[in-house]
Amino acid sequence: MESFYFVVFACLAALVVAMELSKSSKDRIGTSSSFNSFMNNYIIVYSLMMAGDWLQGPYVYYLYSTYGFGKGEIGQLFIAGFGSSMLFGTLVGSLADKQGRKRACVTYCITYMLSCVTKHSSEYKILMLGRILGGIATSLLFSAFESWLVAEHNKRGFDQQWLSETFSKAIFLGNGLVAIISGLFGNLLVDTLALGPVAPFDAAACFLAFGMVIILASWTENYGDPEKKNLLAQFKGAALAIASDERIALLGAIQSLFEGSMYTFVFLWTPALSPNDEEIPHGFIFATFMLASMLGSSFASRLLAHSSLRVESYMQIVFIISSASLLIPILTNFLETPPDVRGGGISLSGSLQLIGFSTFEACVGIFWPSIMKMRSQYIPEEARSTIMNFFRIPLNVFVCIVLYNVDAFPITIMFGMCSIFLFIASVLQRRLEGIAESQKSRSQDWTAIRESDREAEPLNV
Repeated sequence: MESFYFVVFACLAALVVAMELSKSSKDRIGTSSSFNSFMNNYIIVYSLMMAGDWLQGPYVYYLYSTYGFGKGEIGQLFIAGFGSSMLFGTLVGSLADKQGRKRACVTYCITYMLSCVTKHSSEYKILMLGRILGGIATSLLFSAFESWLVAEHNKRGFDQQWLSETFSKAIFLGNGLVAIISGLFGNLLVDTLALGPVAPFDAAACFLAFGMVIILASWTENYGDPEKKNLLAQFKGAALAIASDERIALLGAIQSLFEGSMYTFVFLWTPALSPNDEEIPHGFIFATFMLASMLGSSFASRLLAHSSLRVESYMQIVFIISSASLLIPILTNFLETPPDVRGGGISLSGSLQLIGFSTFEACVGIFWPSIMKMRSQYIPEEARSTIMNFFRIPLNVFVCIVLYNVDAFPITIMFGMCSIFLFIASVLQRRLEGIAESQKSRSQDWTAIRESDREAEPLNV
């Protein structure tokens, strides 16, 4: 493996270590021991849930190919997963507000474990069922756990700013460190121990089962819908909340634009770095991206620790940087002529793109805790899971369209489209900041008027 990969990885690792060790008291949020116990419990569970997800990711395509399925059939399986998340996942995820968030989290564990079991079959119909179950589980993973956390945090009377600490640490560990360890562990199972491509799925099921036991033993139930409305009324209420509050609508659009670009990037980075079948270490590059994400989440924890710095403000800059980073494949396309000989090591344009992609992943690391913070502020508690799953509908539609047409457009067009989406996200973020500032000013003015009236009352007497 070329030294360039080691240099990039080492630089990112050094930055992460320096970022963590250099944090002062101003960069940390002061919390209580009871909150720390609560937060650690959630982070352990969240990390186990993410381990169950990360272990599967690198081996899904590989497993299907070992069963003899071609690119077209595998593409259909992936589309089924995102389609299931859009249709069935929205229904099941929305039930969390009515039936209970803890119960929804347990349902995630069971559903994903069943999906792992289907990987032992080479029957296409069984694998399709597994993808449908996996799509439902994905919707629950990205809605039920966060909804439970926010409701439980508020129920226990913890400081609202402390949520930022939980979000940042959960992403730093669950989406960063756990992803790297899961990749290495999966490689150990498949390559070193030669247990076969199904082994990571069995390991994932074990982690999910362990996490489910902790949930059942230590979590309390909470609900978003105290009136226990039927599902149709719940959907109408969520749609009304989105339509009546521009902040929620903007937040949903921003999330869909960024995550749509992020999932598209997942499909594009491999062909972008090896357009002429260059030999690239996929696992090591994946670990590098996750390290960059850890750097971003570490930086986000510093930003969120300062109450005077608004999330709505700095996220505009994050979206601009992420948009620029995905323009690099287009720019490098004009810098270097593709070689006639196929194979070999990474090219100059590939090296520049790797740096740009690592920058994008750092932005992803900042995005997750920041969007979680904004969702906790703007989405009403009674319909939190339902609205969060509504946000995923345009995302899943977009990803299905991209998957279906992945070979129809040049890769530079796809990156250009993602860059445009991210720029639009920055524009919408600026609009969201303006609305938030306007409402904050009106609230402060109204408070000042009431205080003035109370001070004037004794004079009138």
